[in-house]
Amino acid sequence: MADLLAPEERQALLPALGEAGWGADPATDSLRKVWHFRSFSEAWAFMSRVALLAEKANHHPDWTNRYNVVDLRLTTHAAGGLTRLDTDLARRIDKVAGDARIQADLAEPIACLCERVPH
Repeated sequence: MADLLAPEERQALLPALGEAGWGADPATDSLRKVWHFRSFSEAWAFMSRVALLAEKANHHPDWTNRYNVVDLRLTTHAAGGLTRLDTDLARRIDKVAGDARIQADLAEPIACLCERVPH
């Protein structure tokens, strides 16, 4: 089993992930990121790429998909929080995300394209 990140590891690893749009959730000791893609098919393609990465790493995200939006969390359930498995997978996921818009404020409500009101 992977070990929880030590405080000095968190200080070394988490700031760069934060700059890339990953937010820390202290309540679940997880990393979270929300991507807004141009379409459902782009979101699905991203999820397929992430699924392959996760399967190869034998470390799987908790996620939701609503039309063009993917909301993803990483934590190592068996360890009870963040481990190197999470930070390593986060960096690999970022490499396959393409040019999706990142939702910087994770407290903001998440709206997909299907919820936009026509003008």
